[in-house]
Amino acid sequence: MAASSRSGVSGKVWALAAAIVLVIAVYTGGWFYAASALKEKTLAALGAQQARGMAAECTDAEYRGYPFRIGLFCSKISVDDSRNGIAASFGPLRSAAQIYQPNHIVWELDGPAETRTTHGLSVSSQWASLQSSLIAKLGGVERTSTVIEGLASTIVSSQTGQTFDLKVAHTEAHMRQNGADLDAAVTLQDTDLAAKGLPQLMPKFTASADVTLAGKAGLLEGRDESGTGYYNSQGEIRRISLDLGNGQVVSVTGPVSIDDQGRISGKLKVQVEKIDAWRKQLKAAMPQVASTIDTAAKMLSALTGGGDRATLDIVVNRGKIMAGGFIPLGQIPPI
Repeated sequence: MAASSRSGVSGKVWALAAAIVLVIAVYTGGWFYAASALKEKTLAALGAQQARGMAAECTDAEYRGYPFRIGLFCSKISVDDSRNGIAASFGPLRSAAQIYQPNHIVWELDGPAETRTTHGLSVSSQWASLQSSLIAKLGGVERTSTVIEGLASTIVSSQTGQTFDLKVAHTEAHMRQNGADLDAAVTLQDTDLAAKGLPQLMPKFTASADVTLAGKAGLLEGRDESGTGYYNSQGEIRRISLDLGNGQVVSVTGPVSIDDQGRISGKLKVQVEKIDAWRKQLKAAMPQVASTIDTAAKMLSALTGGGDRATLDIVVNRGKIMAGGFIPLGQIPPI
């Protein structure tokens, strides 16, 4: 090969190498610039929430993931929502989004978590793993999904002095914007709930909820035009159920509302499957009120002509539960 030909080939190779190096340098500079800008915007967005009565902090915030991902990492997360009276803190946060799909973000959060409300409710939680993802759209979040394995929580109410221990083997939570409304679905599998100082009411169960809050889609992305959060809201319980297995199920459906003090009201339909199995279960757990349980079971059975399944209309008026609108059954504390 002539010297001029070899020189021409060598020049092309060097030009290609220079172009590759230039592209890598530009990409690297762009990635770190984007990471710096995202960090500044994240911190600014967290600070902007203070005008809405919410203070949020991402301790030791930094972006990682070069070259093909970009994600926010924090050593601790804390949130203080003074308007709604909720404060919470969590462990380290790790998140990531692919460069080619930046609107799909996956993240992991470590415990422990501490949550407190002005209604006197405090919750301490730990878990084996918490993984979540969200799909962002122009101007906000479209939907989120979260999976928690091995959740263990202690719930304390200062109003009643009661403490509950909650363990859930597998938890799933899904939320999405549905026009102006917020849809939410939650499933708790192999759940063990115990009240300290009280008999064990039931064995492990599976609980699920599928609800909609009207006009509250913005809450998914931390936006609330009304400034009232979940308070002063209305919605629909498509289904809330408690399943002990073997067909032993209680489900609730109907419209609900939450007032400005977190008290629930609604006209609900409660359906009970396997009445006799529930009667035996509750009598074994609370033998001191066995006669009352027998009477209640007979009343439910009478509604269906002696069957083992019944539907009962329940009215909740600012937390007070009444059967048929006038028989008091108990009270739901403010949320």
